[in-house]
Amino acid sequence: MNAARPPSPAHPAPAAAPTAATVDTGVTAGARPAPTAEFTTEAHPVDALFPATAKRLFVEVEPGVRIHARVCGDGPPLLLIHGHPQTLAIWHRVLPALAERFTVVMPDLRGYGDSSKPAGEADHGNYSKRRMALDLVTVMAALGHARFRVLAHDRGARVAHRMAADHPVAVERLALLDIAPTLAMYEQTTETFARAYWHWFFLIQPAPMPERLIEADPAAYALDVMGRRHAGLSAFDPRAFAEYQRALALPGAAHGMCEDYRAAAGIDLAHDRADRDAGAKLAMPLRVYWGAQGVVAKCFDPLKEWRRVAADVDGGPLPCGHYIPEEAPDALLAAVMPFLAEGL
Repeated sequence: MNAARPPSPAHPAPAAAPTAATVDTGVTAGARPAPTAEFTTEAHPVDALFPATAKRLFVEVEPGVRIHARVCGDGPPLLLIHGHPQTLAIWHRVLPALAERFTVVMPDLRGYGDSSKPAGEADHGNYSKRRMALDLVTVMAALGHARFRVLAHDRGARVAHRMAADHPVAVERLALLDIAPTLAMYEQTTETFARAYWHWFFLIQPAPMPERLIEADPAAYALDVMGRRHAGLSAFDPRAFAEYQRALALPGAAHGMCEDYRAAAGIDLAHDRADRDAGAKLAMPLRVYWGAQGVVAKCFDPLKEWRRVAADVDGGPLPCGHYIPEEAPDALLAAVMPFLAEGL
């Protein structure tokens, strides 16, 4: 039996499955209306990557912070969460198949894409995975989805891990791509890992040094980080890659990205250690997949590490590097579709 997590100011008890009227937005009840989705028909640079039925929307998840998303398809809700240094455009190759079976919701994380990029707090708490997870639970509630399934990559998978821990009633099942748990990766860092994931240790440096360097040439940052991985630039649709470069050049984008990583190296580790100390484990079904040619496969044992923090874990390697949804969309769909659709 999984140990219960003791409530504390640093680690509040998980909320029950939210609705648009009850989701905890951090605002006193009655202080402001429940979040709602604001749809827009304004043209966007990557509209052509998505079906015409993929609608764009914004949800204000807290005062002054809006999350941008697209929604497409019909069926049970499925949340897709992108990673660094990307946007929701990463899902363009798998969306058509997923939208045949699910109502697919694809947000841009706080600090990324066309979502808000607030200034970081002193402890980076407003970019903690706890806060970013709550953003997305709020988005789903605004769309009427109290329970849903999740497929997430890279930073988005770290948000999804925290979401499953904090909102276990909301997350029915979970598939994570090319990560081991954040705490395990930091505690087991080797020279090989540090050299390959140099950006983990660059982005956490105090502001504004890394921001200043990225902002000097954000397009080059995307080229250097993404182009030097296993598949090079050949894995990416040029329109999608141009979108990642566009988004990185937006005001506040470099800061939001750095704050995501600063939170991961600080407050997120505190939250993860609290879970470990309490003996808490994820109870919902979890599947993890990683690129056979990627750094995670080289430096960690993903199944072993996820079984330390979750009770029902399976998965395996896929024939690609890090950017699984773009490098190996067919293999990804073959692996995750039966799992995500189970029980429907």
